[in-house]
Amino acid sequence: MRYDIIIRGGLLFDGSGAAGRLGDVAAKNGRIAALAPVIADEAVREIDARGLAVAPGFIDIKTHSDFVLPINPTADSKVRQGVTTEIIGHCGFSIAPVLPGKVDLLKDYLSASAPWLPFRETSFGGYLDSFPATSVNAGMLVGHNTLRLMVMGMDRRAPTAVELDHMIALLEEALDAGALGLSSGLFTAPGCYAEPSEMVALARVLKRRNALYFTHLRDESNHVLEAVEEAIEIARTCGIHVEIVHLKCSGTDNWGKTPRILARLDAARAEGLDIDCDAYPYTAGSNPLKNLLPPWAQAGGMADMLARLRTREVRTRLRDDIARDGFNNWGRLASWDCLRISISPHLPQHAGATIGGLAAARNQDPIDTLCDYLIEDCGATRVLVTSIAEDDVRELMRSGAVFVGSDGNCVSTTGATSGGMPHPRFYGTFPRVLGHYAHTLGLLPLERAIHKMTGGPAKALRLRDRGRLAVGYRADLTLFDPADFEERATYDAPHRYPSGARTTVIVNGTIVVDHASHTGATPGVVLRRAPDGTVGRTPSRAEGTVS
Repeated sequence: MRYDIIIRGGLLFDGSGAAGRLGDVAAKNGRIAALAPVIADEAVREIDARGLAVAPGFIDIKTHSDFVLPINPTADSKVRQGVTTEIIGHCGFSIAPVLPGKVDLLKDYLSASAPWLPFRETSFGGYLDSFPATSVNAGMLVGHNTLRLMVMGMDRRAPTAVELDHMIALLEEALDAGALGLSSGLFTAPGCYAEPSEMVALARVLKRRNALYFTHLRDESNHVLEAVEEAIEIARTCGIHVEIVHLKCSGTDNWGKTPRILARLDAARAEGLDIDCDAYPYTAGSNPLKNLLPPWAQAGGMADMLARLRTREVRTRLRDDIARDGFNNWGRLASWDCLRISISPHLPQHAGATIGGLAAARNQDPIDTLCDYLIEDCGATRVLVTSIAEDDVRELMRSGAVFVGSDGNCVSTTGATSGGMPHPRFYGTFPRVLGHYAHTLGLLPLERAIHKMTGGPAKALRLRDRGRLAVGYRADLTLFDPADFEERATYDAPHRYPSGARTTVIVNGTIVVDHASHTGATPGVVLRRAPDGTVGRTPSRAEGTVS
């Protein structure tokens, strides 16, 4: 037989967590066609993998690349890390559905996250059907915040029965179109206005449709333990799979709680509940600056918030609230220098500056600087927030039960997405786990690290034919040198690809990264949920049947 590709002599990691074994891999027609110690046949392209790890393509289970994939379809910063599949639409934020007359509302709401992205009226099905060809596979979630925004705007109240039915109808349309499930962002407006009963009503729809639930906890700081219990209760009450995304214990008052949370999740699984979590390997997170304000300050939408921030009374209240509780969802920070400007569309010259540094330069109280900056930047500022203990990060990284999710966009060193000072996780999450935590620090063996980004998330996502090295599975493959696969992105210089001159990435049988160079290929597909809950390459309404 003549194969399309044969990878020869690599150390094969099948994604199950088992140790690697030397062997060859052959691909044909986009699938893995053979695995053996030696494959004697020939191929159109043969790759010498001696000295390399050969793994299933990495699955980034938690990303916001829906904000950038349409304008950066080559997904440079992700595929160069070995990522072949991204799960997008997280934290309650999705690009669809957009109801008639609501385009500007969603564009305004997501201005700090997707300043370059064009928005349009669309159903969720229309969004999936029109998604462009990209270098990575993409599975989409529908966001609860977006549903609420379409139906209720930024109103701080419970939905009426009619409004809840409208949200359910929009959710059902998205699920019928192939959305993997629902995401929530219960930490910020308008998602934080939802009572648990609202989330249960939506989760019961997920149960009927064999769909998944991904949640940014209601609080990742001072009430993180209670928020974890809320997520566990959704899994128990509705009998659905729950994924707690970017698990963290944020704020100095909450450092050291991670072992308790992991033990609690183990106990929930022992009870029979279907619950997982993921995390990124950094002590800093990232968010729109406005989301760090208490929910009452964000009520009513951007215009109302910015008008509110101009008043002395509101600034006094903010100063008191933050002194008492810390920042919304982030808790108490060590200093104002822990807030660093990342993306600032209207004030790009300040990317990399801290709120503490700007306050000193302006001779202002930091609260006044924060409020003034939001007003000057039209509310679109995004910041890095250093709020997590390194010891907690290490607990998450060494655990085999915690998947790897970057919480980052696919960006590039050139073009529209090359600006600002993004979080280094956009470029370095996966090599940081494999290089720094596994290879250099030895916190976990390489096979467990690979499982956390392949077989583990593939099982949680119910992917039919990805995440494992197995005959018949899709030929999504990542080849890297375990001794030379290091993060090079830093907070001061984030737009840098990982080391590794031999890194090669294959998506659906097509080489996308060849010895660390992007080929320009865009063989990725939209992954859709089938009625039985499994996820794979299923047809759009316009395509008919595909395999």
